[in-house]
Amino acid sequence: MATALSLAPSSADPTFAELLAARPSLSMHAHDGLLFEDVPLARVAAEHGTPTWVYSAGTLRRRFRALRAALDGAGLRAGIHYAAKANDSQAVLRVLRGEGAGADIVSAGELRATMAAGIPAAETVFSGVGKTADEIRFALGHGIYQLNAESAEEIAMISAAAVALGVRAPVSLRVNPDVDARTHAKITTGKADNKFGIPFEDAAALYAHMAALPGIRPIGIATHIGSQITDGMSAFRAAYARLAELVGALREQGLPVERIDCGGGLGIPYRDEPAPTPEALAGAIKATLGHLGLPVMLEPGRWLVGPAGVLLASVVLQKQGAARRFLVLDAAMNDLIRPAMYEAWHGILPVSPVAHVAPLSPADVVGPVCESGDTFAKGRALPILSPGECVAFLDAGAYGAVMSSTYNARPLAAEVMVDGHRCAVIRPRQTHEDLLAHQRLPEWLTA
Repeated sequence: MATALSLAPSSADPTFAELLAARPSLSMHAHDGLLFEDVPLARVAAEHGTPTWVYSAGTLRRRFRALRAALDGAGLRAGIHYAAKANDSQAVLRVLRGEGAGADIVSAGELRATMAAGIPAAETVFSGVGKTADEIRFALGHGIYQLNAESAEEIAMISAAAVALGVRAPVSLRVNPDVDARTHAKITTGKADNKFGIPFEDAAALYAHMAALPGIRPIGIATHIGSQITDGMSAFRAAYARLAELVGALREQGLPVERIDCGGGLGIPYRDEPAPTPEALAGAIKATLGHLGLPVMLEPGRWLVGPAGVLLASVVLQKQGAARRFLVLDAAMNDLIRPAMYEAWHGILPVSPVAHVAPLSPADVVGPVCESGDTFAKGRALPILSPGECVAFLDAGAYGAVMSSTYNARPLAAEVMVDGHRCAVIRPRQTHEDLLAHQRLPEWLTA
């Protein structure tokens, strides 16, 4: 397992000070404790309870602008389409739309969410390997900017839907370049044995077939090789070089290519691992695709929103086991599933300024869910924390709340956004009554 994705302890774990220094939106105040932007997280916990997701609007803006500047600085004509699957909160979508983001979606539900947040379908890319006929019709009916087709069967479905609606569907062919992104096995998408995309050796022939079908306007090619890629630019360069090769082959056949979709995948440093910069990604795109003279598209998700969120949790109790100390929190794997699913490492900071400088000792950080997998960290160096004290899980803005569940009949956590000194609830905490409200009993059980 890659170090960056391991929840296991390490002598090289970054210190609290190092975690803070690498995250400019967070700071430790001698009186107010841990601040996110200018808002004390202790105040958020006191006013809204825990567990609570907290998102930083300022961080979203800064990161989007940094990516935009890197692409512009490389002289690229590049569109940025935020991958809504990373965090589909209406407030998050609104902030990014305010910066000029389009959207990348993988379901009709996400298309509805992004449109509700002000991102039109005309600036939205519809990706995903399993679009239904109803979803295709819904997207075409709203003027979708681009459908990324992932199979010959899907292309036939798109053609039939477009003909029935009397429109020409803008279709890009998602190509699987058979490139190993060297990320976690569950989030790699560009290898030959993954379910995504068209095998590279079949792409040119299928593109030509697609161009001859009624109702389809072939507009280009797309790829996405995985998520949380931190191992330099080699995988990106290899994938984009294959796309350049394919564009050349398509042009030789006289087939139209309007743009190239470079996908997402740029990783973030959850721990202290080196992570590639937007400038490095822009340089890789320029070096491999720049000579084609085509506009490109990017679909970042985690890179934009991961560092813009924390999960705030309270200590329920400390349990001294036979050989280890357990720090039991009110947050659980149903809230943040990444450690259980991917063995992902998240920084954990005490919110109290006193705890921030207290002596440290190893602790296993766990939740109250009835699963041994409900473990956030093992042997993490943390102070003694009393019931009611708070901690913050860092870099939890991506694939956090969107992957939450109500397992063990635990209501979904509240969501809050901070912006400078301002703080507002953007999704109220679910109640136990809410959990039962939509359930129905068959009549034979109500007698």
